Amino acid sequence: MPHDLDPDTFGFVIGDLSRLMRAEMERRIAQAGLSVTPGEGRTLANIARIGCVRQNMLAERMGLEAMTLSTYLDRLEARGLVSRAPDPADRRAKLVNLTPAADEVLGHVKRVSEQLRADLSRGMPRAGWSDLLDELKRIRADLAAMRSQAGDKTARPA
Repeated sequence: MPHDLDPDTFGFVIGDLSRLMRAEMERRIAQAGLSVTPGEGRTLANIARIGCVRQNMLAERMGLEAMTLSTYLDRLEARGLVSRAPDPADRRAKLVNLTPAADEVLGHVKRVSEQLRADLSRGMPRAGWSDLLDELKRIRADLAAMRSQAGDKTARPA
C-alpha cells in the first residue's frame, strides 16, 4: 500500500537541513585539518554557545548518547580544552566548561562555520537570509514554549 507522505513538509525539510548542515560542517572541519574531530568541534561550539553546563544536559542538547559525549569530553579534557568539575548542587553531576586554550580552536571552527553560511546564503539577498533566520528563531521559541507549557522541566531554548 503506497503512503502519501509529502517529503517537503516543514518537519522533513528542517530535519534534512539539520542533518545535511551537520554533515557538511563536520566534513569541512575534518578537511580543514583542525586539531579536533568534527564531533569534538561540535562539542566545543555547543559549550561556547550555552556556557558552563551539566554534562547530561549537554548530551541532551546535542542529541548525543551520554557515553559518546563522555568520550569527546575525555579527549578534550586531556588536551586542556575543557574542564569538568562536580556540580555544587549535585556532586554526582559534572559541570563542563571551556578553558582559555579552547579559544584558538573555536576561532577555527567559527571561521569554518562562517564560510559555510556564506556559501549557503550566496544566492539570497542579505535581508532574505536575515528574515529566514528571524522566522526560524521565532519557531524555535514557540516550540520551546510549547515544551515548557507541557511541563517539561528540562525545556530551554535550543
